[in-house]
Amino acid sequence: MKLNLKNPLVFFDLETTGINISKDRIVEISLLKVYPNGKEEIRSYRINPEMHIPEESTAIHGITDEDVKDCPTFKQLAKTLADQLEGCDMAGFNSSRFDVPMLAEEFLRAGVDFDMSKRKFVDVQIIFHKKEQRTLEAAYRFYCDKELENAHSAEADAVATYEVLKSQLEKYPDLENDINVLSKEFSSFNNNVDFAGRIVFNEKGVEVFNFGKHRGKSVAEVFKNEPSYYAWMMEGDFPLNTKQVITKIRLREMNK
Repeated sequence: MKLNLKNPLVFFDLETTGINISKDRIVEISLLKVYPNGKEEIRSYRINPEMHIPEESTAIHGITDEDVKDCPTFKQLAKTLADQLEGCDMAGFNSSRFDVPMLAEEFLRAGVDFDMSKRKFVDVQIIFHKKEQRTLEAAYRFYCDKELENAHSAEADAVATYEVLKSQLEKYPDLENDINVLSKEFSSFNNNVDFAGRIVFNEKGVEVFNFGKHRGKSVAEVFKNEPSYYAWMMEGDFPLNTKQVITKIRLREMNK
């Protein structure tokens, strides 16, 4: 099945040193770009994370410190990656909760102004979980009737995610072949203000906290009544993207 695209759609997958968005780093990224005319391009990069890759992470993706010691850092690759993603929508498997926040964090650390909020996202895992409740390997087996070789390598997972989405569109007649629809109905970013989901929009479109003692309260009101909470977050172990978001809210309110 050919995807109905208005913009190029990039299926991407990351392998990392761990799952802490604030502290861990990317060690491999694969980008499978699908153009509206059906043309496909794939690029994969190994990345020096400038930190030790824990053995438990190596056990999953097979990448060691030795494998990436001579590879470019993310900062060295960031502009190239941003150029390749420019004007594209994005798709992944479990990307809403991990890959997108992690990629956004790396761009911020590298000082590259890449606004990920301008593009649409499709999380194929959300479609899968709403329909079948399985894993990527099981999804590939279920939808494509094939075994996923080299699971947990970024390139194999990105290619498998692309094939799963095409098969999902063929299997479910009610699943519209339209990235706008898939993004709105099958992405957890709909109400997020930051990628990590610490700040969300409520039903009135107001930014509210989605964690801790102020869950459900207006960010602007909390910062107004408890300025130390802003300082606590800025000094705390929160993603740079979250800190960027709360700073924009605080400056907006101060300038009113």
